[in-house]
Amino acid sequence: MCWMCDDPTMTRGDALARMAGVIEEYGWAIQFVEGDRVHPPWGYTVGLTLRGQPELVVTGLRAAEAGDLLNEFADGVVHHDEVLTPGEVLRCPHGSEMEVVELAHPDAHLATAVSLFRGTTLRAVQIVWSDDRGHWPWDVGFRSRRGGQPVLGPRPERRS
Repeated sequence: MCWMCDDPTMTRGDALARMAGVIEEYGWAIQFVEGDRVHPPWGYTVGLTLRGQPELVVTGLRAAEAGDLLNEFADGVVHHDEVLTPGEVLRCPHGSEMEVVELAHPDAHLATAVSLFRGTTLRAVQIVWSDDRGHWPWDVGFRSRRGGQPVLGPRPERRS
């Protein structure tokens, strides 16, 4: 549930102030958007912009999975100077792969970040995950969850 859903007296301004407090305390926050029968859930970081880094996005995962993944990568960016480069393929300890894709229009997808960082050029990258057979959302035979895994930007061209 969202803060405003849990507390009907909370305004959008109150929710943004609370989000800003989480960012101040931890260095970033996670905004999660519930899915429905047609649209998949998705989540993104809010706060990496303040460090000159792109926000991180993941689609098609439940809140706990998305939060774990985003927190792991945000921790690497903030505490270990890791840089996620579009086109980069990442191997996870449990064997699956993920690819970094730059969002074409982050301002269309990251409403909370847009509201908090008005006047700042917002950048974001999506962490796209492969299925249990190593197929990507752009592959025939990708096993998606309900609503799939929308990819929010173009993949970089591969060089041979």
